[in-house]
Amino acid sequence: MTFENRTVPAGSGIAWELGAGTRLRVVDVEGGQTGDVFAVAADNPADGLSNGRTFDYGDSVHLSTGSVLYSRRSRPLLRIVADDAGHHDFLYAPCSQEMYEIGYGVTDAHPNCLDNLTSSLATFGVPAATVTIAFNVFMRVDIAPDGRLTVLPPTVRAGQAVTFVAERDVVVAVTACPAAKANGGRVRALGVEISAG
Repeated sequence: MTFENRTVPAGSGIAWELGAGTRLRVVDVEGGQTGDVFAVAADNPADGLSNGRTFDYGDSVHLSTGSVLYSRRSRPLLRIVADDAGHHDFLYAPCSQEMYEIGYGVTDAHPNCLDNLTSSLATFGVPAATVTIAFNVFMRVDIAPDGRLTVLPPTVRAGQAVTFVAERDVVVAVTACPAAKANGGRVRALGVEISAG
């Protein structure tokens, strides 16, 4: 039974406290949109999501149904229990003001996932330093044999989703990424459905 259904507006982010066993379903409402998911152990605001630990224990950089996302202290935070997309990224850092300046020559303030994650998590007492590499839902990244990374347009369709279950009490933030390159040229909202396990 759904007890919260929210829209994360394009280019923004929202955070929630989730009890162990709670389901978090991230929905691509219109199709072609990526987002960042970052979780933190509720009992330790310094113990945030770790891509390295997740790769260590899952033996893969390709995460989908059945994969567990671990914290930097090797504690399971989220488990993927359903996945319509089948492709996500856990290599790229959240887009930031500096990324837009260095990578795109932007000089004005630009909405970005790092600020959206840190500001929404700060309301729950999570320090900005905890936020490192987020799980980039629906983001397609090709890894060439020489290791070169290429961001590809998302292929996820309207209504497709990825569902996580909280493995312990967590604080989790979700953004609708404002990076047009990762979203096929335009930025859209994402939906979030939170329900009891």
